[in-house]
Formats: sequence, structure tokens, C-alpha cells
Amino acid sequence: MTLAPLPSSISPSRVGTFTDCPRLFQYQSIDRLEQPPSIWTLKGTLVHTALEGLFGVEPAERTVDVALRALDAAVAAPEGVAGIETLGLEGARLDSYLEEAAALIRKYFELEDPTKVDAVGVELRVETMLTSARDGGAVHLRGIIDRLDRTEEGDLIVVDYKTGRAPAPGRERARLAAVETYALLCERALGVRPVMVRLLYLAVPLVIERAIGASEVSRQERRTVEVWHAISRAHALGSFRPSPGPLCRYCAFTDRCEAAPAELRARATSSAS
Repeated sequence: MTLAPLPSSISPSRVGTFTDCPRLFQYQSIDRLEQPPSIWTLKGTLVHTALEGLFGVEPAERTVDVALRALDAAVAAPEGVAGIETLGLEGARLDSYLEEAAALIRKYFELEDPTKVDAVGVELRVETMLTSARDGGAVHLRGIIDRLDRTEEGDLIVVDYKTGRAPAPGRERARLAAVETYALLCERALGVRPVMVRLLYLAVPLVIERAIGASEVSRQERRTVEVWHAISRAHALGSFRPSPGPLCRYCAFTDRCEAAPAELRARATSSAS
């Protein structure tokens, strides 16, 4: 099977996508199929945009009201309006949906006091080139960091907001892998290794964090290069195999994936028609 060319770069989220399901990676990064918003992704986008707005004002002004106004602005923006229309949200259902997003904003303030946060970067774009020890090839790694904080000691902390379900006890490592890759990006692009990565699960609310050292950064570099080699092999073979599982419930492409559960394929096909 002949596929479209490989992407010129890869991000920590796409590394996670390939690890979870190679076929989904193909749909998103090779076939570049349009992925309509879901109720989960739209809510995450709105909340992330609101928190970005919160950190766009002076520390003393970072209040709940300011964050909620930023949420209202995100909802009224063209992207927000388009997403709401695509999902067919209106009336009482829309009101309930927006209240859920507002509740996530309020819970954020239970996790930390934003007036005391020294955010040196918000929605920070970083990129670097990794070199494969196997063949000397280059891997272009890029990503967007939700927030990069500076401690009183001058150290950096990578912060990532999560609007979905928190991992079960003992399953945190997989969720930390992507954000650890952002620590690798910081070290390579900015010349400074963060001392910690921190996940803020707003719905719980819950903080999961891990100290970062040279070994964690090296591990993520090896992992990223290995995943890129696996992607290249799958592309050369013309075969990105699906990995059916619980995540199929949230996939936008169940109507075309032969490995998706039959009930999900039927539902997706019915919705499309």
C-alpha cells in the first residue's frame, strides 16, 4: 500500500498517539484526515484557552472572575462557535456543557494560587533536532508547552493541564511520558533542563508530578527516536496496524477502521449519514 509522505516532524502527543494506536497516527499524521471536535476535545480547548488568558494578565489580577471571562471569550471566538455548532449544542444542553467547563476553571484554583506563579512561558512553542544513534538520521521534535514556570530558586517546571480523567493509581507513568518529553525539548531548545514536570488534573482536582534528571531526559530521547524508527518501518511497509481497545470510544475514525468494535462502527456510520 502506497501512503502519503511521512510528516517532517513529530510531537510528544503524536508519539503517544502512535504508541496507543498506529492506525490513528496514520489517519491523523499521514492521511491528514479532518478530525471534527468531540465534546471532550472542545471542552479541553476552551479550558486551555481560558487558562492561557488568565496568565496573560498581571499576577495580582489572576482571579476566578478573570478566568471565567476568558472562558466566555473562548466560547464566543470563531473556533468556539464553530465547535459548538458542529456538535449541535444548544439550549439547556449547551448551558450544562459550558457549566462543566466553568467548573473545571473553578477547580483549577483549588490546585494552586496563580497569583504566586511565575510563568515564563504560556503555550510555548519549542523544537529541536534529535540524532539517531542507530543510523545517524535526524528526528525533528516539536511541541507546545502549556506553561513553563520558574521557581524562587530559578529552576524551571513544565506544567500541563488535563481536563480528562486522572489515571488509576499505579498508571501515572504513561501519562507522564509525554510531559517528560517536553523537558527534553526545553533542555535542547532553551539550554536548561527543568527540574520537574507537573500534571494538573482539573476534574479531580489532582496534581501528579515527577522530578526530572539526566536519566529521565535520556530515556525520553531514546523513546522518541525508537518510536520514529517504528513509524518509519510501518510507513515503508504501508501498514499502520490498529490497536483496538477502550480508546476506540473516543476515536473520530471508527467508521473506517476495520478493528473498531462493531457497535461503534455502526453508530459512527449512522451519525455520518
